[in-house]
Amino acid sequence: MTENPTLEAATEELLWPRYVAPEDLAAIESVPLAARGLPETTYALLARAAALWPEKNAITVLPDASRWREPVRRSYTELLSDVHRYANLLHELGVRGHDAVALIAPNCAELIPATLAAQLAGIAAPINGGLSGSHIAELLRRSGARVLITAGPELAADTWASARSLAGQGLVDALLVLRPTAVSAPPPELPSIAGVRVGYLEDLAGQQDSTRFAGAPPAGSDLAALFHTGGTTGVPKLAAHRHSSEVANAWMIAANSLLDEDAVVFAALPLFHVNALVVTLLAPLYRGQSVVWAGALGYRDFALYAEFWNIVEHYKIAAMSAVPTVYAVLAQCPIEADISSLRYAMVGASPLPLAVREGFQAHTGVTLVEGYGLTEATCASARSFPDMPRPGAVGQRMPYQQIAVVRITEDGAWAQLSAGETGVLVISGPTIFAGYVTGRDDRGHITSGLGTLIDGWLDTGDLAHVDDDGFIYLHGRAKDLIIRGGHNIDPATIEDALLAHPHVSAAGAVGRPDVHSGEVPVAYVAVTAGADITGDELVEWAAERVHERAAAPKTVTILDALPVTDVGKPYKLGLRADATRRELLEALIDSAGIHAVKAEVEDGAVVATVEVEGSADIRAVESILGRYAITVKVEVR
Repeated sequence: MTENPTLEAATEELLWPRYVAPEDLAAIESVPLAARGLPETTYALLARAAALWPEKNAITVLPDASRWREPVRRSYTELLSDVHRYANLLHELGVRGHDAVALIAPNCAELIPATLAAQLAGIAAPINGGLSGSHIAELLRRSGARVLITAGPELAADTWASARSLAGQGLVDALLVLRPTAVSAPPPELPSIAGVRVGYLEDLAGQQDSTRFAGAPPAGSDLAALFHTGGTTGVPKLAAHRHSSEVANAWMIAANSLLDEDAVVFAALPLFHVNALVVTLLAPLYRGQSVVWAGALGYRDFALYAEFWNIVEHYKIAAMSAVPTVYAVLAQCPIEADISSLRYAMVGASPLPLAVREGFQAHTGVTLVEGYGLTEATCASARSFPDMPRPGAVGQRMPYQQIAVVRITEDGAWAQLSAGETGVLVISGPTIFAGYVTGRDDRGHITSGLGTLIDGWLDTGDLAHVDDDGFIYLHGRAKDLIIRGGHNIDPATIEDALLAHPHVSAAGAVGRPDVHSGEVPVAYVAVTAGADITGDELVEWAAERVHERAAAPKTVTILDALPVTDVGKPYKLGLRADATRRELLEALIDSAGIHAVKAEVEDGAVVATVEVEGSADIRAVESILGRYAITVKVEVR
């Protein structure tokens, strides 16, 4: 029974202001964020949910797409109990607040509480198991993690083999092994590794206290997670998140008035991605929403698409989050189910082609809602409104996050630009990360912005303009990262592989527009005089040496010399323009009446122009071009 209903109502009103339209932003920000009573940490957020909705279903985890009717369920009380047990095991193993715990596994029922437990006992450091062994080893060293929570042989054989190898090299002191969701067979026996404690996480944590955490709980200013992200070197950087930034960003997402406490959220992105953690794990905790988690392969499970609409109907999915490639596939999947519960389909991580938007919306009747964010700003920094579209924009800035567009001068100074002017997008506010991990000392991790942070403002590296209402319009990237289907690819990994060839004297890797993945990596090289080598041979050379398959270049083009700026620096925008031109030429090869295809750099962004004869089928040409998330103009001669 509520002791003070009036106080509780006032607290709820503070926590949940009206947030359904762009004009609500000013009223929301009239109340300081500190006055809204947010939980201090991710653990406090979970504990609040368990107190408010003890018996309500928190997570529903599907074993895989074929067994979507046989899930594992956990109430909020049960989820909190699992987190307590796992965190107490970590504490027993010596993990303290400044210690990282690495997690390398596909999504499963045990990984969800394990991630939250790592943030309670120490700092979660999720790692993509698809990275090369050497990169994973380096990330372990940088994080300082000595405990590794890993997929076992039944869940992901390759990941297990990698984890055993890392343990054998002396990089970790404990391997805590995860099993597949809803597995019934007895577990296989695990090997002994000298000096390493090896065991199944659930078994080792079985006798731990499930009612409380034995250690000192974290504070809001403490680090909660280390997420790897693309950088300027071959090995990904580790971006450090504070508890305060994660709970603030999760609240900004949960404050969406379009989803109430009964909404069911679908999650299928891997938990080493910030979207999975913040959007589909932490944000639903605020409202007591139930989350349905896909199997270990997530959206990479081709069988999921054949069952997807049945899953939406059965679990009454109200919201989902995915990258454009997922929606492109779903737009082709027949709908023989009642999907009227689906109200909110969020898309981000890579540009959304117009054809994908229109195809999905025409097929389903559900509006795709674009967003914008990056790991260095925790996760989400802009959101759209399904009933009030703003064509061309990726969304309005979220509450309490400030944005600006600047021109960076030759001496590195920032000159702020006016609304409508294109420049580099910068962000400040409570979600900005603590910096990249550059080392450790007795007090914990040492972090630095490495040039991306100036007086609390984050240089996103993205070119954009902003309108008077705070809506962001992207115009490409000032940085060189290649984003393939939402996955960041560092061009340096490709360039280093090509430069290792004895006949390659220069190399530049860029993203080429792609209708399925947004963009794919391609490379340009210059070779030594008299070299007898072809582009196809260099594609094979690079594929054998890059650390992950997705980063292998689709093509390698040999040039006499790579373009450079007036001061001799590599000019990758020129390469991007050439890659765009080549892709559109190929896409339009069967279209009659094409006079010329050009791609040029305008205001720091690539703009393509297709010249057609008056007799050309312009609508057909525009239909082809609309499949790409690029700026393109059609001109009739």
